[in-house]
Amino acid sequence: MKNLLNILFFLLLVTQICFAQWYPQNSGTTEALYGVLFIDANNGTAIGGAGIILTTTDGGTSWTTQTSGTTFSLHSVSFTDVNIGTAVGSNGTILRTTNGGTTWTSQSSGTTQSLESVSFTDANNGTAVGDAGTILRTTNGGTTWTAQVSGTSFSLYGVSFTDANNGTAVGSGGTILRTTNGGTNWISQSSGTTYNLWDVSFTDANNGTVVGSVSILRTTNGGTDWISQTNGTQDVLWGVSFTDANNGSAVGMDGVILRTINGGTDWTSQSSGTTIYLFSVSFADANNGAAVGEGGTILRTTNGGSTFVEEELLNEIPTEFLLTQNYPNPFNPSTKIRYSVPQSSNVIIKVFDILGNEKETLVNEEKPIGSYEITWYAKDLSSGIYFYKIQSGSFVETKKMILMK
Repeated sequence: MKNLLNILFFLLLVTQICFAQWYPQNSGTTEALYGVLFIDANNGTAIGGAGIILTTTDGGTSWTTQTSGTTFSLHSVSFTDVNIGTAVGSNGTILRTTNGGTTWTSQSSGTTQSLESVSFTDANNGTAVGDAGTILRTTNGGTTWTAQVSGTSFSLYGVSFTDANNGTAVGSGGTILRTTNGGTNWISQSSGTTYNLWDVSFTDANNGTVVGSVSILRTTNGGTDWISQTNGTQDVLWGVSFTDANNGSAVGMDGVILRTINGGTDWTSQSSGTTIYLFSVSFADANNGAAVGEGGTILRTTNGGSTFVEEELLNEIPTEFLLTQNYPNPFNPSTKIRYSVPQSSNVIIKVFDILGNEKETLVNEEKPIGSYEITWYAKDLSSGIYFYKIQSGSFVETKKMILMK
């Protein structure tokens, strides 16, 4: 028995666990998922073919199928808080929930055109766009939807509002439309391309990004100028999500995921672990995001998709909780952190910048008794002082480290 235990310990000693940048979750469906929205790190909704609606309240650890009351495909979903949300889809379908997706109520859109995207800025003000230049607007939470004049017959596939007045819609043939008065007037902007544009994400009235067929476009002045950015993959991109002016992700065909931390000046390809088409992506903050696609695919990241962490179980039996100083320190680009748990417990280790902003999650799972060593690659962070914090039960400790590039 002793020899067997020694062998097992040796195997654990030499085994390194590589945490994927993106990891799959069990959706419980094989229907294509076309839209996803996370309002915070835990609460999210995914929608798709045959009226499928899935909700999670635990960051996607479990997904619950909800009754939509329709078999039409749903293409886009928008929530303004954990309770109030709207989904749109084929045949002019509009559904509304006020209880986090437990129940959905059909609303009258006044059209049979397929609705491709929806954006709400608060419980009352929302805009939906779709085929043949369709734009619908509500100021009362969808009790009534009013058609607006888009000035185009091109299909519109994406819409993003940052407040009740400022919004942008994009679509086929390189179409970009802009409003600064809640859609009373829509003004055509020059995209510089005739490729289809599939999605748009604005974080404020000035800063926005559009993705499409081999296209990434960026504006910092509300669309007065759109600058083409490099899509290194040359794949079609169907979804984009920015949480602030700098941090954003885009997804598309063949499982491609691109990430930027500098407003799109540079886009880095991330490993999705799949070649499935990905149609939508949503980040609640710089770290917590989800992407959805064909065959009920849901991918999840809790570290912005860009951190690579190796973890090794050491040949030690600890008697107390412990967090050691990282080494080397200062470091570039990688450093090692050791920690110990004397009893099975949930372990969370996070990295924060000097202002207290959460930058990375290195560990977040149940750990058996043992001592562990993390190798963390901080290739996407800038030079500076950072803090790493462990929490396991009542044990909490924080240490400082310095990244020098």
